[in-house]
Amino acid sequence: MSEMSNDLNRQKSLSRQARVVSVVIAGTMILWMLAQFIGGQLGLPTHYVFLFDLFALAGFSWALVVTWQIWRKRRDAE
Repeated sequence: MSEMSNDLNRQKSLSRQARVVSVVIAGTMILWMLAQFIGGQLGLPTHYVFLFDLFALAGFSWALVVTWQIWRKRRDAE
C-alpha cells in the first residue's frame, strides 16, 4: 500500500510541475507579444526589444528544461 501511495504522490508532483510549465509557457508568450506590441507603439529602441526577446527565450528555455526533467522522471518510473 505504501508503494502505491508513493507512486500517487510522485504522479501528483509531476502533474503539478507540468501545470507550472504550461502556465510559464502561456504567460511568457502573452507577455512577449504584449511587450512587442507596446514597444512598437511607443517606438522603443531596438535594444529594449532584444531585451524582451532574451527574457522570453529564458522563460522558454526554463520550460524546456523542466519538461525534459518531467519526461525523464516519468520514463524512469515505468
